Amino acid sequence: MNADRRSEAVLITGCSSGIGRATAEHLAQRGYTVYATARKLDSIRDLEAHGCRLLALDVTDDDSMTAAVEAVEREQGAVGVLVNNAGYSQSGAVESIPMDAVRKQFETNVFGLVRLCQLVLPAMRAQRFGRIINISSMGGRLVFPGGGYYHATKFAVEALSDALRFEVKGFGIDVVLIEPGLIKTEFGTAAVGSLAPASDGPYAEFNHAVGSTTAGAYDNGGLARLGAGPDAVAEAIEKAIRHPRARVRVTASARIMIGLRRVMPDSLWDRTMRGNFPQPRA
Repeated sequence: MNADRRSEAVLITGCSSGIGRATAEHLAQRGYTVYATARKLDSIRDLEAHGCRLLALDVTDDDSMTAAVEAVEREQGAVGVLVNNAGYSQSGAVESIPMDAVRKQFETNVFGLVRLCQLVLPAMRAQRFGRIINISSMGGRLVFPGGGYYHATKFAVEALSDALRFEVKGFGIDVVLIEPGLIKTEFGTAAVGSLAPASDGPYAEFNHAVGSTTAGAYDNGGLARLGAGPDAVAEAIEKAIRHPRARVRVTASARIMIGLRRVMPDSLWDRTMRGNFPQPRA
């Protein structure tokens, strides 16, 4: 491919709400060619009015991912910027989550992200330019009780991005991790909704507390006051496209919590968590 005609087209996953939707609108308004995607096109139909091109894309379906990338490459030559945003939080005690739900969490948050990277890289390498922007979380650097599987996926995204950043840099491709703190979207509501219904099991009180604490954090907790709206992440993504860095923390909550976790020994972190969550016990 002629380097003078390189594609800088942006493909974004998970645009039906929150960060993905805000990023699609933000980048389209600033002149980027944006392909906004979601599993159901009806959920993003209005983004056409903001200048976005729409594609159906399910990050748990290989054929769907392949078709979306091929569609962009037919029109633009390559995906210039991939924003891996699709994801959700499966909450609850590790023992209490069915394995089907665990697999779905990893398929959405990790395996789909990896597969899309594999699909866009050949054309990025051919044009010697590309940006892969992976939406991680402050939860990729620390763990709250009741979020083990979600945090595990974000730790995996961090590790994979660190490896990939080294592997593709020589081809003119940059990999950026965006690490948001608390972002005021429907994410918290979905996380609470993923909890198993209250029961008499050994984790009933714990799971209830996880739901209450999560809901409170998004509604009026201390982290909410240190959070931001999805537009803050959209702006960080635009800056990362223009000036790539390995990691970009978004919101004061991310900067503070990651900093605290770095200096706190495990025993002190666990003691702090016991002040916010009841510890399951016999």
